[in-house]
Amino acid sequence: MNGNLRGILAMTAATSVFIVNDMLMKLVAETAQPVQAIGVRGVFATLWVGLALAWSGAWRQLGGLSDGRIVLRTGIEVVGTFAYLLALFHIPIGVATAINLAVPLALTALAVIFLKEDVRWRRWAAVIAGFVGVLLVIRPLPGEFNLWSWLVLGATFLHAARDLLTRLVPQRIPSLIITFATAAAVAIAGCGWAAVQGWQPMSSREIGLIALASVLVAAGYQLVIVAMRVGEVSVVGSFRYSSIVWALLIGWIVWGEVPDLWGAVGIAIIVGSGLYILHRESVRAERA
Repeated sequence: MNGNLRGILAMTAATSVFIVNDMLMKLVAETAQPVQAIGVRGVFATLWVGLALAWSGAWRQLGGLSDGRIVLRTGIEVVGTFAYLLALFHIPIGVATAINLAVPLALTALAVIFLKEDVRWRRWAAVIAGFVGVLLVIRPLPGEFNLWSWLVLGATFLHAARDLLTRLVPQRIPSLIITFATAAAVAIAGCGWAAVQGWQPMSSREIGLIALASVLVAAGYQLVIVAMRVGEVSVVGSFRYSSIVWALLIGWIVWGEVPDLWGAVGIAIIVGSGLYILHRESVRAERA
């Protein structure tokens, strides 16, 4: 299995666990202080990743945390995480996910400019088609595209920059180190912000949901990092499109949100474009 195919599998798994994480955090935010919930999730995630570091022996390379690319990536990740989750708490999970799917389009352009990746016209066409599908899902009409939607859109560009920086981190630095930096930074920022706002007591239900979400988000962080490091950004990033299927399914089951005809057409285009990119990658691998 070549690097791109491994990256695609990792990215597909990451999108699945991230969506379930989003669902859990959205449920928690209905009764708990949102920023505090994000911070507590970060604390749990830091604990899980720290245990993984100790078990794997990767803790010996914690000095890699001082690498400038990791520092910059972590800062961008923190801002993007808060922007996305705070918006998610105010709009449907399917809408937030669909808007966030603009990331692969930005990634493809950034990968061509900064990483000099070879992106042929067929792959460009597939990515653009996927973005058209996203627009069909959200239909950004003036009365519907509110401030929270714009905040998600801003987060998508931060996520694209984060993924690009992931590719630039030296391979000698273990992926777990990058994941640990992200989890710890979110924990510090979230708990610090919550302390300023005024810490609120949390129920056992809220803490339980957050603990479960932290396991998922820690796994998602690691899977995304692996995906970005082993495969081409423009190929692997396109498989974020699969997350819309999970988001809309969860939105329907948990909140009763059902896409209309245009939304269904958009989803079909999104999934179809991702499958086409996989097909083109398979063809290219056979020719190599």
